[in-house]
Amino acid sequence: MRFTQYYLDCLSQASYLIADETTGRAVLVDPRRDIGEYLVDARTHGLTIEGVINTHFHADFLAGHLEVAAATGAWIGYGQRADTEYEIRKLTDGERVSLGDVTLQVMETPGHTPESISVLVYEHATDSTPYGVLTGDALFIGDVGRPDLLASAGVTADELGRMLHDSVQHKLMALPDEVRVFPAHGAGSACGKNLSTERQSTIGEQRRTNYACAPMNVDQFLTLVTAGQPTAPGYFAFDAALNRQARDLFDHDVAPRALTTKEFAEARTAGAIVIDARDPHEFAAGHLRGALNIPADGRFAETAGTVAQPGDTLLVVADPDRAEEIVIRLARIGFDRVLGYLYEPETTLPQMEADLTRASRVTAADLRTALDSPQPPVVLDVRGAGEREQGAIDGSAHIPLPELRCRITEIPTDRPVVVHCAGGYRSSVAASLLRATGHPDASDLLGGYAAWQLTVAPSAV
Repeated sequence: MRFTQYYLDCLSQASYLIADETTGRAVLVDPRRDIGEYLVDARTHGLTIEGVINTHFHADFLAGHLEVAAATGAWIGYGQRADTEYEIRKLTDGERVSLGDVTLQVMETPGHTPESISVLVYEHATDSTPYGVLTGDALFIGDVGRPDLLASAGVTADELGRMLHDSVQHKLMALPDEVRVFPAHGAGSACGKNLSTERQSTIGEQRRTNYACAPMNVDQFLTLVTAGQPTAPGYFAFDAALNRQARDLFDHDVAPRALTTKEFAEARTAGAIVIDARDPHEFAAGHLRGALNIPADGRFAETAGTVAQPGDTLLVVADPDRAEEIVIRLARIGFDRVLGYLYEPETTLPQMEADLTRASRVTAADLRTALDSPQPPVVLDVRGAGEREQGAIDGSAHIPLPELRCRITEIPTDRPVVVHCAGGYRSSVAASLLRATGHPDASDLLGGYAAWQLTVAPSAV
């Protein structure tokens, strides 16, 4: 058996290739949209990808099932409750998919979504104990999939939570302790609240350490699992719907277009949104008015899907050697309307001097002084609810970054605003969104709440 896990750090997303090396037959599970790595691996090892299985309709990324099918002729499999605009193979509970001696077996594990399945992997068809189980978003390492994303219309969080209790407590926990657990996501994903950085575990380890796997009744389970969930990024509903549709394919061979200064300016005038993927320090030193600062070195795609809209026409400002990367990362969440990128911004941006502006950034000491003044600024905390419970700046407003766009009218436009997060990434994003939407005096706090804590006297902590 060949078993490969592909992990995408920026989306905390795992996909898998399982193959029988004797027959050369392979299946992909939960592939991302840029499928080049899978195809290269298959060719290198003499494998034929004959099927692609999605464990559910993903909300946090656009899955690559259509791209795989177009490139290889593979069938597309989902749980039997799935309905799509494209042809699929509906996989039933207990159904086996033979790749030779290597065998996959479908286990229905609804709860995160109604159609969710897990995939048992047998190294040999006659094995009594599976090698492992691909749990999708039903079971994570340290957590379970949240039932409250409402990615599936017509099903309530309560109904999904009760399904999830049965899937986790009675199906997955019924597997032997030695079965390896391979989830679809890890730490950082908004698909859960307590995901581990580990990329594999065992059923036994989860039985011992995962709060949601301890024996409990359904009401106890619902209370635990639904409490303290992070706000889902705005693009989740868009991706969940798009994953059902016969959408356009992503073409990895089409390079993003480098735009001249004139072309870039004309597109911006016509209404395109500028995403500036440079470091916050570079952005602050000089950027185009109205640009959104979403640094590439971070959870770029998820953050872009939080502050930009799926229908936006986009322009990219990035270091030249990262422009293609940025376009691919946007495509992974279905943001395909990218006109191009600004060629060599270090030389072309100065040519647009009339449209350039600087961003204000303040230190924790500066903020403390400003708060003691007769006209203190509004302090906006864009961290998650769980982070804020660990401490907050007195008198600060709280709007998690994923909620900011739809709640932006709550922030006054006639007073200075200082935005902070934990360390400074999200605050630069949020401050740029505020300035782009009519809040002219918006600064971000250098070093975030961590820096603020250092200014607090020990006796006050």
